[in-house]
Amino acid sequence: MAVLCVFLATACGFDYRKGRIPNALILLMAVAGAMVRCREEGVGGILAFLAGGLPVMLLLSPFFRVGALGAGDVKLFGVTAGFLPFEKILFFSFFSLLIAAIFSVLKLWKKRCGRERLRILLDYLAEFADSGKLRAYPGSAGEKTTVTVRLSGPVLFSVLLFLGGVY
Repeated sequence: MAVLCVFLATACGFDYRKGRIPNALILLMAVAGAMVRCREEGVGGILAFLAGGLPVMLLLSPFFRVGALGAGDVKLFGVTAGFLPFEKILFFSFFSLLIAAIFSVLKLWKKRCGRERLRILLDYLAEFADSGKLRAYPGSAGEKTTVTVRLSGPVLFSVLLFLGGVY
């Protein structure tokens, strides 16, 4: 798990400095994760790695499609889930998203734009309810906003909670 923490810290560095997580880093993480699981569980560990990571990426892909999450965030989340025992992935997801929500609320409070962003969200949901069609979320899809929350930090914090025995 130490290797996972090093990879996540590196991902945070890229994400917070450059606004993206390099695909090469994600690929290295995936190879390392599959190797760690293979060493611990035999060849079935590779399948366990994939069984943990791929469903998470598939579940998050609609959020990428509308621009609510970046591609690097989705891939990082999935690869990290692959490192973890299957029964811990739901807890990992919960704590990662809870920490991201806390970061979001703090950022909205600091920027004093919570009401505006809530109105945008409600308008977006109402439009979706009326039309049944997903479109790019306002203030996303490559557009730099002042309320962007990077997911790499919450993912790292969630893994640290796992290692600390919280879940």
